[in-house]
Amino acid sequence: MSNQLFRSYIAIVLFSIIYLTGYTQTIIKNKPHLIENHSKSLTITHLIGDYYIFTTYQLFKGVKYPANGMYVVTTNGVVLIDTPWDQTQCQPLLDSIATRHHKKVILAIATHYHDDRTGGFDFLKQQGVKTYTSKLTYDLCKERNEKQSEFYFTRDTTFKVGNHTFQTYYPGEGHTKDNLVVWCKNKRVLYAGCLAKSIENDGLGNVADSNLEAWPISIKKVLKKYPKPAYVIPGHFNWKSNKGLQHTLNLLQLHELKPNK
Repeated sequence: MSNQLFRSYIAIVLFSIIYLTGYTQTIIKNKPHLIENHSKSLTITHLIGDYYIFTTYQLFKGVKYPANGMYVVTTNGVVLIDTPWDQTQCQPLLDSIATRHHKKVILAIATHYHDDRTGGFDFLKQQGVKTYTSKLTYDLCKERNEKQSEFYFTRDTTFKVGNHTFQTYYPGEGHTKDNLVVWCKNKRVLYAGCLAKSIENDGLGNVADSNLEAWPISIKKVLKKYPKPAYVIPGHFNWKSNKGLQHTLNLLQLHELKPNK
């Protein structure tokens, strides 16, 4: 190759790099969701008032699977309901909360023992956050080698933190034997966790630790106790509808009717 041809080739390569770089930056600037959808590890979505849903992701059977948690900004600090599933996102979550709200996370409650609920406990404890579960969850975490909370409660408990209250309610077995819900009266937010499936789900998901006979009974208890929630937050996928518990009942009925299930 002659020197002139070589210089021409280099010039074309450099032009292509500059052009593609500028084009990519334009995409990121004008349509950031096109990039975010491929790289996101943590998303935070405002729900209402002081309530925010955070979502982290893990690979499950080769598919990136979302897990929801919630945080509430109180006058005394921030309360987490469940921890990030992706434990590498604990620090980014705390950093985002500090930047956005200028407050620290002071309390965390997990709704059952699986690692999409409790995985961040060790990190949170190192940051001085008080971590809580029910005694049943605490014991199951120890038995199944999952991260344990520092403290536990032995009965349904109401936590009052600043201007907000958080009422835990254990209705019985369902997705797991220890799953509980958290009721936030201020804005009628029912954090149902994995007791409820999102309306976008057409199946029950992981039922390896479920009690399929007790699950409908437990849901009906929750519906009776909290009949008119404004929001129902499931453990996974979207929360656009407040009918997640009713939808889960339907899925359980379909599961029961399936032959050779």
